[in-house]
Amino acid sequence: MSDHTKPGLNQQTKALLDFLPLVAFFGAYMWKDLIWATGALLVATLIVTAIIYAMTGKLSKQQLITAGLVTVFGAMTLYFKDPAFIKAKVSVVNVLFGAVLLGGLKFNRLFLGDLLGEQIKLSQEAWRILTIRWGIFFLAMALLNVVVWLGFSEATWVGFKTIGLMGLTLVFVAANTPFMMRHMAEQVEKPSAD
Repeated sequence: MSDHTKPGLNQQTKALLDFLPLVAFFGAYMWKDLIWATGALLVATLIVTAIIYAMTGKLSKQQLITAGLVTVFGAMTLYFKDPAFIKAKVSVVNVLFGAVLLGGLKFNRLFLGDLLGEQIKLSQEAWRILTIRWGIFFLAMALLNVVVWLGFSEATWVGFKTIGLMGLTLVFVAANTPFMMRHMAEQVEKPSAD
């Protein structure tokens, strides 16, 4: 490795860094209100983005999109003093990810496989099935966010954003784990074409 090459992040460090803006958001909301929480989320996201870049020398498309949307929707929330913008951001991000995954299928692109294929070895068909599942999941989370945002109190929405979305995502990952394990085992058992 040359002196100019920066190492990647290990999974634990990345997970911790990804979690920090959410902690800042929730803590600021509990301390003050949603406008302050949005400011904390914006600052924490920019700091985490800078740390990731400093540690790795690069940013993934997902990190750039997330930081960009937090910046745009966070700035609008702070400028107009209207929390509707930060609430809408959750749905916009999920619709964007869902649309990219499902739209990629039309062009035979398995973006989920492109993103995770280095760590997880699955067949093209397994990646296609997971892409459909994740695309639908993201769209469902976008819709659920709107339902909670418009149908419940602000405190309920904050709980949904900070705990509910993460909990639902973990349940979704756990529900897909047996499928992935079965297909990973098939890839290991399959003889190489070389």
